[in-house]
Amino acid sequence: MFTKESNLPDLATALRSVRKRQKLSREQTAAICGVSASFIRDAESDIQNCTLGKMVRLVNGLGLRLQIHGLEKLPDEAWQKSISKAAIGMGY
Repeated sequence: MFTKESNLPDLATALRSVRKRQKLSREQTAAICGVSASFIRDAESDIQNCTLGKMVRLVNGLGLRLQIHGLEKLPDEAWQKSISKAAIGMGY
């Protein structure tokens, strides 16, 4: 799915469908993903207010994969700087 702001509701619907297909309650999904049940509710209804970090937990917890395309187009120097900043931000 190509994600842009205008189709975030479609992403929310898809995440809810995957959860229900796996016969998981919001509480069970939250426990698997390490987030709160209220976050699952928000991700399935008001996804624009969800943080990326928690969305990654949810996506991974449901057995899905989140990919970002286009990073390989960055020049090597810019790539290294962005990776270094990200690593510092994550405490590495």
